[in-house]
Amino acid sequence: MEIQVGNKMMEATLLSKEGNHVKVALDGKVYDVDVCMLEDNVCSLIHKGTSYNAELTRENDNRHYRVNLNYSVYDINMLDSQAKYMRMRKSKNAVSSIQPDVITAPMPCKIVKVFVKPGDKLKAGDSVLTMEAMKMMSNYKVAEDCIIKEVNVKEGESVMANAVLAKLELNNQNDNEK
Repeated sequence: MEIQVGNKMMEATLLSKEGNHVKVALDGKVYDVDVCMLEDNVCSLIHKGTSYNAELTRENDNRHYRVNLNYSVYDINMLDSQAKYMRMRKSKNAVSSIQPDVITAPMPCKIVKVFVKPGDKLKAGDSVLTMEAMKMMSNYKVAEDCIIKEVNVKEGESVMANAVLAKLELNNQNDNEK
């Protein structure tokens, strides 16, 4: 999973968990930490013999946390596969809009649910489909208003990485054609 701490992006991997002992890798650096929940939203962390108390506040979306640790506040965002994929696509093609005009599979996956059909008008944040990969489900939501031009998959179908799942007509394309 990719996490964002302030403005810094980090790759986080849970390597093992046995009781309160957790081994994680952050950008490839391994940390052995004992973690114990003390009360609601407060946990004790012990790393290399030093104890830390952290207060965690979860935001409504369950992907954003505010962490108070040692008199400092950290905003942490957990990026799911869709958010990571969209960020990678955006950085590869900075000239394009935030929302690409095609939705492609970020990796081999199974299509769990299709919420749209050709001609549907979507608002930013509307879901197009749910996909499952590596035992994790992700909703693909559009980042800007658009119209569904094509849907190339069916529920229950397995697809390969980079398969075109749907094509969109973006509002800025409409403006350019007028």
